[in-house]
Amino acid sequence: MSSLSSQIYVLALTERLARLLRILLVGVALVVGATALPSISAARDRVAFSSSVEPGTIVIDTRRRKLFFVEDEGVAIRYSIAVPKSSEEWSGSATIIGKYVNPDWAPPWIVKRDHPELPALIRGGAPNNPMGARALTLSRFQVAIHGTTKRMRGSIGTAASYGCIRMLNEDVIDLFDRVSVGTPVIMRP
Repeated sequence: MSSLSSQIYVLALTERLARLLRILLVGVALVVGATALPSISAARDRVAFSSSVEPGTIVIDTRRRKLFFVEDEGVAIRYSIAVPKSSEEWSGSATIIGKYVNPDWAPPWIVKRDHPELPALIRGGAPNNPMGARALTLSRFQVAIHGTTKRMRGSIGTAASYGCIRMLNEDVIDLFDRVSVGTPVIMRP
Protein backbone atom coordinates (compact mmCIF):
# COMPACT_ATOMS: atom_id res chain seq x y z
CA MET A 1 0.00 0.00 0.00
CA SER A 2 1.40 3.41 -0.95
CA SER A 3 1.97 6.15 1.60
CA LEU A 4 -0.92 8.19 0.17
CA SER A 5 -3.24 5.17 0.27
CA SER A 6 -2.24 4.56 3.88
CA GLN A 7 -2.98 8.17 4.79
CA ILE A 8 -6.38 8.03 3.08
CA TYR A 9 -7.19 4.75 4.87
CA VAL A 10 -6.21 6.20 8.27
CA LEU A 11 -8.25 9.36 7.61
CA ALA A 12 -11.32 7.32 6.61
CA LEU A 13 -10.94 5.11 9.69
CA THR A 14 -10.58 8.18 11.94
CA GLU A 15 -13.73 9.73 10.44
CA ARG A 16 -15.67 6.49 11.00
CA LEU A 17 -14.54 6.30 14.62
CA ALA A 18 -15.50 9.94 15.21
CA ARG A 19 -18.94 9.27 13.70
CA LEU A 20 -19.43 6.21 15.93
CA LEU A 21 -18.45 8.25 18.98
CA ARG A 22 -20.99 10.94 18.06
CA ILE A 23 -23.70 8.29 17.65
CA LEU A 24 -22.79 6.80 21.03
CA LEU A 25 -22.92 10.24 22.71
CA VAL A 26 -26.33 10.95 21.19
CA GLY A 27 -27.55 7.55 22.38
CA VAL A 28 -26.36 8.26 25.92
CA ALA A 29 -28.05 11.67 25.83
CA LEU A 30 -31.32 10.13 24.69
CA VAL A 31 -31.14 7.44 27.40
CA VAL A 32 -30.70 10.00 30.17
CA GLY A 33 -33.46 12.17 28.71
CA ALA A 34 -31.32 15.02 27.43
CA THR A 35 -32.54 17.03 24.44
CA ALA A 36 -29.10 18.41 23.61
CA LEU A 37 -25.59 17.39 24.45
CA PRO A 38 -23.37 19.72 26.46
CA SER A 39 -22.38 22.92 24.71
CA ILE A 40 -19.22 22.84 22.62
CA SER A 41 -18.91 26.61 23.08
CA ALA A 42 -21.20 29.50 23.84
CA ALA A 43 -22.21 29.71 20.18
CA ARG A 44 -22.59 26.09 19.09
CA ASP A 45 -24.44 23.09 20.43
CA ARG A 46 -25.21 19.53 19.36
CA VAL A 47 -28.97 19.37 19.02
CA ALA A 48 -31.72 17.04 17.92
CA PHE A 49 -32.54 17.86 14.30
CA SER A 50 -35.40 16.33 12.38
CA SER A 51 -35.08 16.90 8.68
CA SER A 52 -35.06 14.90 5.52
CA VAL A 53 -31.57 16.11 4.54
CA GLU A 54 -28.62 13.76 4.38
CA PRO A 55 -25.88 13.81 7.04
CA GLY A 56 -23.05 16.08 5.91
CA THR A 57 -25.45 18.81 4.72
CA ILE A 58 -25.40 22.42 5.94
CA VAL A 59 -28.86 23.89 6.57
CA ILE A 60 -29.13 27.64 7.12
CA ASP A 61 -32.28 28.85 8.88
CA THR A 62 -32.45 32.52 7.98
CA ARG A 63 -35.40 33.35 10.22
CA ARG A 64 -33.78 31.84 13.33
CA ARG A 65 -30.28 33.02 12.27
CA LYS A 66 -28.80 29.59 12.83
CA LEU A 67 -26.65 27.28 10.72
CA PHE A 68 -27.00 23.53 11.24
CA PHE A 69 -24.39 21.00 10.17
CA VAL A 70 -26.25 17.69 10.02
CA GLU A 71 -23.90 15.13 11.55
CA ASP A 72 -26.08 12.04 11.63
CA GLU A 73 -29.74 11.25 11.24
CA GLY A 74 -31.52 13.30 13.90
CA VAL A 75 -28.39 15.16 15.12
CA ALA A 76 -26.85 18.46 14.05
CA ILE A 77 -24.39 21.02 15.32
CA ARG A 78 -26.12 24.40 15.64
CA TYR A 79 -24.15 27.63 15.16
CA SER A 80 -25.27 31.23 15.61
CA ILE A 81 -24.80 33.31 12.45
CA ALA A 82 -25.42 36.65 10.80
CA VAL A 83 -27.52 36.41 7.65
CA PRO A 84 -27.94 38.67 4.61
CA LYS A 85 -29.74 41.96 5.16
CA SER A 86 -33.22 42.28 3.63
CA SER A 87 -32.07 43.66 0.27
CA GLU A 88 -29.51 40.83 -0.16
CA GLU A 89 -31.49 37.75 0.97
CA TRP A 90 -31.41 34.51 -0.95
CA SER A 91 -32.73 31.01 -0.50
CA GLY A 92 -32.33 27.66 -2.17
CA SER A 93 -29.42 25.31 -2.52
CA ALA A 94 -25.72 25.65 -3.21
CA THR A 95 -22.54 23.65 -2.67
CA ILE A 96 -19.19 24.49 -1.14
CA ILE A 97 -16.78 25.09 -4.03
CA GLY A 98 -13.74 26.32 -2.09
CA LYS A 99 -12.11 26.27 1.35
CA TYR A 100 -9.68 29.03 2.37
CA VAL A 101 -7.58 29.70 5.47
CA ASN A 102 -7.08 33.41 6.25
CA PRO A 103 -8.40 34.43 2.83
CA ASP A 104 -7.66 37.74 1.15
CA TRP A 105 -10.77 39.85 0.49
CA ALA A 106 -11.59 42.17 -2.37
CA PRO A 107 -14.87 44.00 -1.77
CA PRO A 108 -17.55 43.13 -4.37
CA TRP A 109 -18.77 46.08 -6.42
CA ILE A 110 -21.95 46.48 -4.36
CA VAL A 111 -19.97 46.71 -1.11
CA LYS A 112 -17.47 49.10 -2.73
CA ARG A 113 -20.39 51.23 -3.96
CA ASP A 114 -21.74 51.56 -0.41
CA HIS A 115 -18.27 51.87 1.18
CA PRO A 116 -15.94 53.63 -1.28
CA GLU A 117 -13.37 54.13 1.49
CA LEU A 118 -12.52 50.41 1.46
CA PRO A 119 -9.22 49.40 -0.12
CA ALA A 120 -9.28 47.25 -3.27
CA LEU A 121 -7.78 44.33 -1.33
CA ILE A 122 -7.45 43.37 2.34
CA ARG A 123 -4.88 40.65 2.97
CA GLY A 124 -5.81 37.50 4.84
CA GLY A 125 -5.09 37.64 8.55
CA ALA A 126 -5.44 41.44 8.69
CA PRO A 127 -7.56 42.53 11.67
CA ASN A 128 -9.93 44.45 9.36
CA ASN A 129 -10.48 41.54 6.93
CA PRO A 130 -14.23 40.76 7.07
CA MET A 131 -13.66 37.16 5.91
CA GLY A 132 -12.08 36.31 9.24
CA ALA A 133 -10.10 33.14 9.85
CA ARG A 134 -11.78 30.86 7.28
CA ALA A 135 -14.04 31.06 4.24
CA LEU A 136 -16.17 28.44 2.53
CA THR A 137 -17.11 29.79 -0.89
CA LEU A 138 -20.44 28.73 -2.34
CA SER A 139 -21.69 28.03 -5.84
CA ARG A 140 -23.51 31.38 -5.80
CA PHE A 141 -21.92 34.53 -7.15
CA GLN A 142 -19.66 36.11 -4.50
CA VAL A 143 -21.27 34.35 -1.53
CA ALA A 144 -19.42 32.55 1.26
CA ILE A 145 -19.80 31.22 4.76
CA HIS A 146 -16.99 32.99 6.62
CA GLY A 147 -15.63 34.29 9.88
CA THR A 148 -15.66 37.88 11.04
CA THR A 149 -13.54 40.67 12.44
CA LYS A 150 -13.32 41.39 16.13
CA ARG A 151 -15.31 44.60 15.56
CA MET A 152 -18.11 42.78 13.71
CA ARG A 153 -18.61 39.93 16.22
CA GLY A 154 -21.67 41.77 17.54
CA SER A 155 -23.41 41.30 14.20
CA ILE A 156 -23.88 37.56 14.87
CA GLY A 157 -27.61 36.98 15.33
CA THR A 158 -28.57 39.86 13.02
CA ALA A 159 -29.28 40.42 9.33
CA ALA A 160 -26.16 42.33 8.33
CA SER A 161 -24.34 40.97 5.28
CA TYR A 162 -24.41 41.46 1.51
CA GLY A 163 -25.37 37.83 0.93
CA CYS A 164 -22.76 35.95 2.93
CA ILE A 165 -23.26 33.93 6.10
CA ARG A 166 -21.10 35.33 8.88
CA MET A 167 -19.90 33.22 11.82
CA LEU A 168 -17.67 33.70 14.83
CA ASN A 169 -14.10 32.79 13.88
CA GLU A 170 -13.98 29.90 16.35
CA ASP A 171 -17.19 28.51 14.87
CA VAL A 172 -16.20 28.85 11.22
CA ILE A 173 -12.91 27.07 12.05
CA ASP A 174 -14.91 24.25 13.66
CA LEU A 175 -17.25 24.00 10.65
CA PHE A 176 -14.34 24.30 8.17
CA ASP A 177 -12.73 21.19 9.69
CA ARG A 178 -16.01 19.21 9.33
CA VAL A 179 -16.86 19.92 5.68
CA SER A 180 -15.29 19.46 2.28
CA VAL A 181 -15.63 20.86 -1.22
CA GLY A 182 -18.92 19.53 -2.57
CA THR A 183 -20.79 19.75 0.76
CA PRO A 184 -24.42 20.66 0.03
CA VAL A 185 -25.84 23.86 1.53
CA ILE A 186 -29.55 24.61 1.89
CA MET A 187 -30.65 28.18 2.73
CA ARG A 188 -34.17 28.34 4.15
CA PRO A 189 -36.06 31.66 4.41
